[in-house]
Amino acid sequence: MNRFSLYICLSALFFLVSQGCDMSDEFNTSPQHNFDALWRILDENYCFFDYKGVDWDEMYKKYNIEINEDMSEYELFQILVKMINELRDGHINLSSNFFFSSYEGWYIEHPSNFSWGVLNKNYLANAKRAGDYDEIRHSRFADNQIGYIYYGSFRESILETELDSIFLSFKDCKALIIDVRDNGGGSLTNSDRLASRFLDSKILCGYIRHKTGKGHHDFSNPYPIYLKPSHSHLWLKPVIVLTNRRCYSAANNFVSKMHELPTVRTLGGSTGGGSGFPFTSELPNGWSIRFSTSPILDVNLQHAEFGIEPDIAIELLPEDTEKGKDTLIETAISLLSSGN
Repeated sequence: MNRFSLYICLSALFFLVSQGCDMSDEFNTSPQHNFDALWRILDENYCFFDYKGVDWDEMYKKYNIEINEDMSEYELFQILVKMINELRDGHINLSSNFFFSSYEGWYIEHPSNFSWGVLNKNYLANAKRAGDYDEIRHSRFADNQIGYIYYGSFRESILETELDSIFLSFKDCKALIIDVRDNGGGSLTNSDRLASRFLDSKILCGYIRHKTGKGHHDFSNPYPIYLKPSHSHLWLKPVIVLTNRRCYSAANNFVSKMHELPTVRTLGGSTGGGSGFPFTSELPNGWSIRFSTSPILDVNLQHAEFGIEPDIAIELLPEDTEKGKDTLIETAISLLSSGN
């Protein structure tokens, strides 16, 4: 087990210990008891109260007045969701046997910068799949001089041997485009496996902190996170990473790491954020609550919870979309082809 994995395990162990409860309360399913339980779990473990400027005590007062013992479980669920949405965090999900909540405010009012129809029809029609995954495809543009990798979700794993095959197919290319638009995250292992192909020596790529107590300020000192190069085929030529607001969680983390590499530029829109390491707990009535507990910081010890701005800000133009063109891909091709 590497040191970072050990660190996460220790953080998880603390979290699990902190969730110990009185067995006499375990089956108390009253609305008030479950409201209090949810508020307390987040109060003691959530990691972004100060950064987001949320007064959690005020949130208790604001929503507790809506709780009564005659309300239905559906009404209770709605009130709990309204309260947790005050935290503006896409990693917070409340799950019951009848519904699953998901906060969408982090991307819903932003330009999409992405058209799956245009991409699939005009850029991926002849692309090769990595294994059997639709979410991982690769192709070549500009008279085969520009390589292109579309990685739509880091929930999909890619083998090192499959990456070897992709990079070998690009051996004659002079530049590469990595498209992670609408990648909502998944496994950090998958994102790191790809990022490790673009460096030839270990780099510092960020820090992580974990909760050390129940107070809002109880965190460990920042612990450094490093990215090591792959032992296989590397790509050290120019790269442009395409981003949009729906790059979230592990995809946000991928962009943060790629941003530190001298051969890499990002192009498109701001990412969506989601830099908190999520864990899950359970309410007395059996509903589960998922939320951020360990903030991951960039190399300058800054939060990326609200997203990362691109090096080159470009929006998808409607007139290009009407012509079946992807503004971001075409701009990236133009820049890389001209050596800019």
